[in-house]
Parts: sequence; C-alpha cells; structure tokens
Amino acid sequence: MLPLRHINKEMKNLSVKENIWKTAVVFSGLLIIVLTVSVGLFLFMKGTGTFVKYHHTVSEFLFSGEWNPTDSPTDSGGKVGAAVYIFGSVITCFLSLCIALPFSVAAAVFMTEISPKTGEKIFRPAVEIFVGIPSVIYGWTGLTVLVPFIKNIFHARMGGFSVLAASLVLAVMIFPTITTMSADAIRSVPGQYRTAAYGMGSTRWQMISRVVLPSAFPGIVTGIIFGLSRAFGEALAVAMVIGKTRAFPKGLLSPTSNLTAAIAADMGNTADGGEHNLALWSMALLLFLISIFFILVIHAVSGKDRKTA
Repeated sequence: MLPLRHINKEMKNLSVKENIWKTAVVFSGLLIIVLTVSVGLFLFMKGTGTFVKYHHTVSEFLFSGEWNPTDSPTDSGGKVGAAVYIFGSVITCFLSLCIALPFSVAAAVFMTEISPKTGEKIFRPAVEIFVGIPSVIYGWTGLTVLVPFIKNIFHARMGGFSVLAASLVLAVMIFPTITTMSADAIRSVPGQYRTAAYGMGSTRWQMISRVVLPSAFPGIVTGIIFGLSRAFGEALAVAMVIGKTRAFPKGLLSPTSNLTAAIAADMGNTADGGEHNLALWSMALLLFLISIFFILVIHAVSGKDRKTA
C-alpha cells in the first residue's frame, strides 16, 4: 500500500502531463484554424483585385470565354473571361468521376463483402499504393502511353491530347481515394443488418444492393467528394495530357485547358499586381471556394449520417 503523499504526487504528475498535452492539442488546432483563415484572406485579397482594381465584373470572369489580360500593372484593357478554364475543369472532373465511380464501388464491395480476407491482405494495400504515386508519374504515363493510344485508335485531331485523356488520367488518380473511403463506409455497416437481411430470405446480392450500400451511402458520398476535390486541384498530370488549348472542347477528343493548368503555366511569367497576375489569383480563389464548398457538403452528409444513426 503506497503512502498517501506518493499517491498525491503521482496524481499531480499525471495532471501536469495531461495539461501539457491538452495545451499542445489546443495550440495545434488553433494554429490550423489560423493558417486556414490566413490562406483564405490572402487569396481573397489577391483574387478580388481583378474586380476591385481593374473593375472587371464577376459575370465576365465566370461566363465569358474571352481571355486576353494585359501584363502591365497600370493597363486594364484586357479580357479576363475564364469560362474556358472553368468548363475544362468541370467537364474533366465529372467525366473522370463517371469513369472511376463504378469501378471504385465495385472494388470496395469486393474488398469487404465478396472476399474480405483477400481484399484486406492483398487488394487494399495494392490500391493504397496508388495514393502515394507522384502526379508527374500519372502525367508522364498518360503522355507516353495514353495519348498515343487515343491518337492511333480514334485518330484524334490534336494527336491524342484531349478531354478524354485528361479524364482517364484523373479517373485513375481518384480511384484509390473513392475505393478506400467507400470500403471503410461499407465495413462500418453493422453486421446485424446483414444477418437480418439473410434472415428475411435475401440473397447476397440483394443484401449488398438493398441493405449495405444504402446504409453506407453517406460514407460513399464523402469519398466521392474527396475524389472530386483532388481532381479539381490536380495540375501537373492534367496539364501534360489535356492539350492546354484556350478553346471550348467540341467533343471528348478535343483539347482544352483547365484552371490549375492555366495557373501553373502562367503564374511565374506575369508581373506582380498586373491584370494577368490578378486574374490568375482570381482562379486560385475560385478553386479555394470550390474546396470550401466540398468540405461543407461533406459535413452536411456526415451530420445527416449521424442523425440517422
């Protein structure tokens, strides 16, 4: 039996350690909040310069396809219509989602319901390897393999550089994100749901399609939104295969450009504070707002999932 003073000393030491870790956690959380708000304010100050300093309208920026900004900090006679880049980002991202989603959900179902042992030991690690591959590898593979393939098979006008090539590259890149998050969502469905479905005479496919997938739907949606967020923010891989042509695509085999490719290609060649420079910052602000929108959607879906549970 330890003396009372030793017990009190141990309790004080534990209390001091707990306070230290609590302070460290709170400080880290506040630091993240401050950094996020700082980035948002910086982008807001830079991105609104197109409308405040050079008096362009938001409708011109969002819906006009005329892009010819000047590079002089004093001249404001250019055009800053970014509709081509916005449309290029939207069409490639959503087409990549349409390509990747069926394969991702099917892979998640296989990993969790069809062959969980093989899926956990072999398939899941293989899928997660794709997350760590640098984007330049995806872009280089698309440039050297996919683009010539599209050129030879479809006889594309621009030699394979196209919306289709960019969408396929993005589909491969977002596949592991959607797959792993969908698998986690399916795995979190209570086992009683499956037992009850079998008890009512359901087949395995009926149990999966009518019980498991609807129950895991909020988690699958979260994975989809995370995948879209990565697709919208990807620059290098897309820039290598999309063609970087400042024109609306006439079809899947036509080249175009997107927001991230335009920012990455032109930001280093513009004068700070010039019309062209601030127009690119406006694009960056738009991407930031899109990311915030996706985060809000994730929280809304997660909150609805918790209320349902």
